Amino acid sequence: MRASPKNSKNGPPRLWLWILGLVMGSVITVGAGIGMQISDRRPFCAGCHIMNEAAVTHKISAHAELACNECHAPHNLAEKLPFKAVAGTKDLYLNTFEKIEMPLKAGESTRQVVNTNCKACHHVTNTTVAAMDVKGLCTGCHRNVQHMRMKPVSTRSVGDV
Repeated sequence: MRASPKNSKNGPPRLWLWILGLVMGSVITVGAGIGMQISDRRPFCAGCHIMNEAAVTHKISAHAELACNECHAPHNLAEKLPFKAVAGTKDLYLNTFEKIEMPLKAGESTRQVVNTNCKACHHVTNTTVAAMDVKGLCTGCHRNVQHMRMKPVSTRSVGDV
């Protein structure tokens, strides 16, 4: 006859293992969620010296109330996690081992993400903008909306404001 879980000599009852697993899973999930929220915001992004000026220009911009990753990362969590992992690893490597030229130039995947996020917030405006058919990306005309002051005044154009 099989021994009851209370009398088992093989360790704690299975119920306690399930409870421990649920508690640990909950702690990890909540911790990851808090970490994601913290790493989306300006103070975290400004932690790298290369981003100091970008953080300052963001703080005084029309989009100051938005977290950095509301523009710079996908909104869908399944897309956001790998995007942030790749971008964060790349940024860490570049900040540690390479000389980064300013102003920063976004790669193609980042440009597409930023464009998608522009359209998500400004969808009503986008329906009346003929230039979208010509340029394809919002940043084709509005390259420096968020971080305008990082570009020398002499090189700014009307679309930059």
